[in-house]
Amino acid sequence: MTFALLAASLPGHATNLFEADSYQSLTADRRASKPGDVVTILIYENSSASNTADTSTNTNFALNGSISTLYAGNNKLQAGAGDNYGGRGQIQRTGRLLGQITATVASVESNGDLVIAGDQNININGEKTKIHLKGRVRPVDIAPNNTVLSNRLADAQIDYTGDGFITDRSRPGLIPRFFAWLGLW
Repeated sequence: MTFALLAASLPGHATNLFEADSYQSLTADRRASKPGDVVTILIYENSSASNTADTSTNTNFALNGSISTLYAGNNKLQAGAGDNYGGRGQIQRTGRLLGQITATVASVESNGDLVIAGDQNININGEKTKIHLKGRVRPVDIAPNNTVLSNRLADAQIDYTGDGFITDRSRPGLIPRFFAWLGLW
């Protein structure tokens, strides 16, 4: 009992449970705002490019002349040359990428922009897919549910790569690649 009275009479060391740097109230905004926070990026990239070229040339050259003599009458000489060329070319390319990745805030720029980066690795039956994302986002572009569309990222780098049996079979073989390297394919 004396031990309990002695312990109660000693001065205690009080610690502060409130830290101003990391305090967030229960009703605070849960959007990413500082290094280490996470934000979900909704990848919706749709790109399309088209290029069409029409070329036509028409070149004509003509030489006409006539000679008149007393005995032979009128003799005419004509020579001509011409060239016509028409060509047309068209290139079309489209690409679409849909995905979702959660990235980490790496740092905060002096203007308040968040520098984010994230990786996602998926392995399904030996077919490996990797998504790597990097960019900057303004805090105002982050939705209340802590998501941001990929088209709101500045300096965005989105890499989508795959490796596995199916990916290997979709690549050209050694001979077509060799001929392409020579410029013959």
